[in-house]
Amino acid sequence: MAARLQEQASRIATLPSVQVEGQLRRVVGLTLEAVGCQLPIGARARIANADGSGVEAEVVGFSGDRIYLMPSGDMQGLTPHARVVPAAGRLEIGVGGALLGRVLDAQGRPIDGRGRLACDGHVRLHRPPLNPLERAPITQPLDVGVRAINALLSVGRGQRLGLFAGTGVGKSTLLGMMTRYTAADVIVVGLVGERGREVRDFLDHALGAEGLKRAVVVATPADHSPLLRLRAAYTATAIAEYFRDQGRHVLLLMDSLTRFAQAQREIGLAVGEPPTTRGYPPSVFARLPGLVERAGNGPPGGGSITAFYTVLTEGDDPSDPIADAARGVLDGHIVLSRAIAESGLYPAIDIEASISRVMDAVVPVAHVERARQLRTLVSAYQRNRDLIHIGAYQKGADPRVDAAIARWPQIEEFLRQSIDRAASFTDSAHALAALLTRSTGDRP
Repeated sequence: MAARLQEQASRIATLPSVQVEGQLRRVVGLTLEAVGCQLPIGARARIANADGSGVEAEVVGFSGDRIYLMPSGDMQGLTPHARVVPAAGRLEIGVGGALLGRVLDAQGRPIDGRGRLACDGHVRLHRPPLNPLERAPITQPLDVGVRAINALLSVGRGQRLGLFAGTGVGKSTLLGMMTRYTAADVIVVGLVGERGREVRDFLDHALGAEGLKRAVVVATPADHSPLLRLRAAYTATAIAEYFRDQGRHVLLLMDSLTRFAQAQREIGLAVGEPPTTRGYPPSVFARLPGLVERAGNGPPGGGSITAFYTVLTEGDDPSDPIADAARGVLDGHIVLSRAIAESGLYPAIDIEASISRVMDAVVPVAHVERARQLRTLVSAYQRNRDLIHIGAYQKGADPRVDAAIARWPQIEEFLRQSIDRAASFTDSAHALAALLTRSTGDRP
């Protein structure tokens, strides 16, 4: 046994310290297959043609002596037997106060035409989450400036929530309201896999010039490679972690977690990973908690990351596998309803289907009770909506329905909010108490 261990140690000692170059053997879809070099998963390399052109790539898998790479750019022009040149160092991005007000790509490079960044240092793109026992508990409410959320789905500083919505129900508008009105020191926005037009619209209309001053935007549109779309989410998270380590309170908005999962699906299927649930390979469901768990509170007395991850429910299906997996790893979810949006009520938050799992820990008991009372009224009205509209409901059949009908115009007015007006946490709580006082005749 000792002789075998000595032989292994001798063989390891003779391995070259500098990685040798390899050779591109095959291109299959989005995957590059190379031989001649042994690189670990996550390592970077450059695929270089004889004329000096080429593309950056990252190792995403291997089989025997062959490694599989995913390019970060266009593969047009690659030639057979191109050189695979390993890149030195690990994935890092520049960080510092100079990031505020800037728009970056997935690799942390500015794309806003405002010159180079003067960074204070660099941080790793991939780092393990904090020890859960070292995190500060969630005890303080966070004012997001949206009355329905402040009053009925109170958010705690350091909480991680999902924003579940289909297309065209006001998701981007709600995100824009939170970026402008949330009481946070720094806002980090990750636009992952969205249409290029939406990036410009979000900057000009949703975020605005004032909001951009305290924000960092990481934008990687849908026409970029899946590797860059995946990396954009990690870049935004790493930037948020940097500011949290500086003692800042950070709001992280990731739009969207579904595009992140779809990018990993493309990579997993390209390297031969078997599809499972609706075509998603197992690696997708392993990466989701790995990304989400990096957000949250830091050690006691330090900074925090309060994160909102948008989840696209395909076909408005709440049982979508990504939506179902996200609900299991997040601290609550806010559901936007198409039916509510079509009725003209914005933000179109479905109060019945939404929940904040830390609300009881961040607001007084009286506030929690009032929120439950209003949810009961909303639920009673919605379940009898058809009977009420056709005149089939008989007054007196249910006291809760009677109370909901009597005050439904005031309830709708409470839930409705203009995009250009903020509702502070204190004002939202007072408005909730006043509404229930009018509705029930009780004192708050």
